[in-house]
Amino acid sequence: MNKLILINKEMDMTSHDLVNIARRSLRTKKIGHTGTLDPNATGLMVLAVNNATKLVNYLQNDDKEYIFQMEFGYTTDTLDQWGEKVQEQAVKEFSKAEFEEVLKSFLGDITQTPPIYSAIKVNGKKLYEYARANEPVEIPSRQVHISEIELLDFEDSYKVRVACSSGTYIRTLIADIAVKLGNLGVMTSLVRTRVGQMYLEDAISIDQLKNNELKFVDPEIVLEAYKKVEYPDQADIFNGRRIELDVAEDLVLITINNKSMAFYEREDNKTFKCKRGLW
Repeated sequence: MNKLILINKEMDMTSHDLVNIARRSLRTKKIGHTGTLDPNATGLMVLAVNNATKLVNYLQNDDKEYIFQMEFGYTTDTLDQWGEKVQEQAVKEFSKAEFEEVLKSFLGDITQTPPIYSAIKVNGKKLYEYARANEPVEIPSRQVHISEIELLDFEDSYKVRVACSSGTYIRTLIADIAVKLGNLGVMTSLVRTRVGQMYLEDAISIDQLKNNELKFVDPEIVLEAYKKVEYPDQADIFNGRRIELDVAEDLVLITINNKSMAFYEREDNKTFKCKRGLW
């Protein structure tokens, strides 16, 4: 069972909780995932089982898609409605057109400062640990990419769909959107709908997982994003030898008989070294 499983994570459940359920249901300890979701977030989590865990680091960088909701008039220490309120102000009115114009201004490369309540490490310590200890810390900014952003609802709620690079903090994006509208704002709902080419609509529920009503994803499908190079000598790859390749990419996926066998990265000119075996 060297496969990927798509799961629809529920509210009030950590990513670690979900992995533990999968370990019990599948009777294996060798399970990883390609990116956490906060307990209050729902949606797609990709679990890798047994040898498929070797792919986790290569799938974590896949772009993501989310649908979020937000509200205006206050902010919290966690930048979502579940945190402690730290500031309030009257809502400055704006039109749907103004909202959509602000959303469009975030398309492309943007710079974010991650929230203090996040798992990013600074000097070997997670940011939320600094926050809980009330210790000062300088939070490094990062560049992320917003490829799509779309207003889904303006009448009953403020609902937005966003496609973005891995590492994008939606809570920070929401706070920045509010500021551009002259307001304070927080996240009230977050659903992850896509990871790379894997979609929430194809995921199974927690109950299906517990009842072993499983659907698997062949890892070969999600590796299509990488440059594949068919290599003739199986022994070279199994022994992790350096090989010569004439390709433009710095990271390639070596295949033997059309089966993915190892990631190789450029060492010098045409020389590539083994980065990760997949067998």
